[in-house]
Amino acid sequence: MQAQTVRIGGIDRPLLWLYVTLVGIGWLMIYAAGYKTTEPTSIFSFGSEAGKQLLFIVACFAMLFVILLTEWAVWRTFAFPIYIFTLLLLPGTLIFGHKINGAYAWYQIGGFSLQPAEFAKFGTSLAIATYLGSTGVNLREWKHRWVVLGIMLLPILIILLQRDTGSALVFFSFLLVLYREGLPPSWYVLGFGTAALVILGLVFEPITVAPWLIAFVTARLIGQFKPNETRPWWIAFGVLVALTLFWSPLIDWLLVRSNIEPAAVPSRYGFIAVPHIILLAAVFVPNYLKKNNNIQKELQFSSLLLVLSIGLVYAANFACYTVLQPHQQQRIKVWLKPAEASTDAAYNSLHSKMAIGSGGLVGKGYLNGNMTNLRYVPAQSTDFIFCTVGEEQGFLGAASVIVFFTLLLIRITTIAERQRSNFSRLYAYCVAGIIFVHFIINIGMTMGVLPIIGIPLPFISYGGSSLIGFSLMIGVLLKLDSNRSIA
Repeated sequence: MQAQTVRIGGIDRPLLWLYVTLVGIGWLMIYAAGYKTTEPTSIFSFGSEAGKQLLFIVACFAMLFVILLTEWAVWRTFAFPIYIFTLLLLPGTLIFGHKINGAYAWYQIGGFSLQPAEFAKFGTSLAIATYLGSTGVNLREWKHRWVVLGIMLLPILIILLQRDTGSALVFFSFLLVLYREGLPPSWYVLGFGTAALVILGLVFEPITVAPWLIAFVTARLIGQFKPNETRPWWIAFGVLVALTLFWSPLIDWLLVRSNIEPAAVPSRYGFIAVPHIILLAAVFVPNYLKKNNNIQKELQFSSLLLVLSIGLVYAANFACYTVLQPHQQQRIKVWLKPAEASTDAAYNSLHSKMAIGSGGLVGKGYLNGNMTNLRYVPAQSTDFIFCTVGEEQGFLGAASVIVFFTLLLIRITTIAERQRSNFSRLYAYCVAGIIFVHFIINIGMTMGVLPIIGIPLPFISYGGSSLIGFSLMIGVLLKLDSNRSIA
């Protein structure tokens, strides 16, 4: 291969400066998260997290320079060897790994911890980009779908064995790339629908969800198979829906009037399912007896969908509140049922929101966050680093970080669309998807709108593995883009 020189003019400067800016903000926030007013230390002290992060930053900048010196085709040629190498690093943590927060996902090397899952994201990005960019690969064909899903699912399975659920979830970001490349939208409707049913099963009692699922299917069948006589059916449907809305207080009132304690009839809400089933049967049976093959197939599909949906709601509720361990149940309750969560389980989420909210509009000032200084929020230099931003820099500082990430994602997407090479375009979308999922989940969990699953905020959170992994992604993207005219 012919040696190349680094052409600064060929590097995408907006992307480079956004990367440098976020890394710089992260370094300052890491120092603030570890700062103690009673024992102040220098930001350059290598005994502190900020000092260690500075070493990683210097190493990452040097790594970027080396990447820009390489031939761009190296990354496409050796994509699968890199992918396999990163996969081989994963299972070793189960034997030689260091346990942190209940997960065997780190190697301990001297005074540093190495998390191979961060490098597996990079390797998987290269592998997926290489495979999907190959001649003849078409996601309309099942054999190609299975291969690319296998590339994505293999690291997920190994990481789940490490009990690192947060890192495993990030790999589903590659579904965004598959959608961009033509994976049918029905897959995503099915996925989001399944997630919605699971959440319904966790938030509400299944017996209260089942009547609404029956009503949904009933409405669909009325609209589809009663075109000439819809008014009576819709009137009956509307009355039943209104009755369902007010059923719980109505039945409680009737029980009290009858001198019966409502708690003595725990399944009272299930009675409202009976008229729903009757109305569904009244729509279903006459149309099924017409013996029209198309209608019968549609009715069979609707019935199967209803049964599976109700079954999923019950299964999710049973699995969460019967099968899972108490501490795992508490994590879910902190997110979906905070009123029922224990004080200890809600500690992180509660103090995280308090720290962000206490910053107000402009914040308390750099190094002046009292909740940060007093260590009210655990892991505030890693998973909860955004709390430090919110408390010390306020709404304006937190919003600025969000704007920087938004600009970064827009820039990566712009770079992706201008690539001549399928490999380069796909790789750019993989990088955008991973950063997007990290960004949304991390900020969402610190603000209490998403469950706490423990993943870092890219470029901001303390951690050498995370910074090196994301820097690798950005460095290779800069290199590929600088050669887009010949790639």
